[in-house]
Parts: sequence; structure tokens; C-alpha cells
Amino acid sequence: MKRIVTSVAALALTVGLASAASAEPFNGPFIGAQAGWSQDDLGTPSTPLGDRAVDRSRDSVSGGVFVGYDYKVSPRVVLGAEAGVQFGADDSIVRDTGATRLTVDPKRSLDLTARAGYLVTDNTLLYARGGYTNARVKTSVENAAGIRSASADRDGWLVGGGVEHALSDNVSARAEYRYSDLSEGDGKFDRHQALFGIAYRF
Repeated sequence: MKRIVTSVAALALTVGLASAASAEPFNGPFIGAQAGWSQDDLGTPSTPLGDRAVDRSRDSVSGGVFVGYDYKVSPRVVLGAEAGVQFGADDSIVRDTGATRLTVDPKRSLDLTARAGYLVTDNTLLYARGGYTNARVKTSVENAAGIRSASADRDGWLVGGGVEHALSDNVSARAEYRYSDLSEGDGKFDRHQALFGIAYRF
């Protein structure tokens, strides 16, 4: 986790110290915000309280911020790196059997990804994304014996793709789909997202 925080801080520092001399779409540092739809789909993932049969999915609203850097390796090809943090709203997944109430509550997620894109026009980029994701998740079990709760970080990977359009030299808007696998190889913990974002380029 310390490495993740350090990487995000280093990328943010790069953006802050980068020259703002002459912004160009899809070339250089940027910061932004995004929001959209998120669905967590769980089977029987491992938790700090043991393997738990959730077998539920939950739709929610997700939002967060991101920072990154793009580089045009040719007039039409763009490579980039990005770090982001997201939070969900009303996204707890609950299974109540009567005897036991199980709650899985995602708290936040961190992403460190790379992307590669192709400029179909001077201002419109089609791209694919892939990389590392980490989610902080709280699990609670309530039954006749009382309530037990524990939180843990879940490591995973994500892939996705989207389109980004430059509204000006400094501002761009994007729409993106992401799939994340947070199962850690045990059980099922999938996340699907459709996100819309706005970025400011330095």
C-alpha cells in the first residue's frame, strides 16, 4: 500500500512541476475528475472473516479524481500513464438469510494504469487501458453471536477502453468502460464501470 501511495504522490508531483508552457491535446500532464455507473458482482470471495457466499451484485454511483501524463510517440499514436482514486455511493452488498446478515462494503479504490490510443482525428482519441487496481473493502457478519467486522485491501487488475475528445488545447472530455477483477484468484469479485470524465491539460 505504501508503494501505491508513493507512486500516486510521485505522479502528482510530476504534474505539478511540469512546464505549462504550451498545452497540446493528448501530450503532457493532466488532472481530472470522473463519475458514472459501477456494478460489483460477487460470488464466494475470500474475506478476513473467511470465504463468504455473497452471490449478489450491486449497482451504484462512483466518482473520483485522476492524474496522468500522455506522450505522442507519433502524430497519431499516444501512450500514457494514469493514477486515480474512486469512491462509491450506497454501494454496500447485503445478503440476509434470516440467521445471518452479511455485508460487503467497498470503501475506495486506487488505480495505476497505462493506456495506448490512436487519434482518429486531431482532437479525438480512441484508446485501450490496462493495469493494477486495489480496493479497500469492509466485511461484516451479524448473527446470534454478535457482529464481527474486518477490512482488507484487495489487489486486482483492470482492462478497459474509451474515447476522449479535446474540447480545447487545455480541456478534454472522455467516456470509458472498465472491467476489474478483484477476486485475488479465489471466488468471484468483479467490477464493471461506465465512467465519464473531464480533464485539464497543462
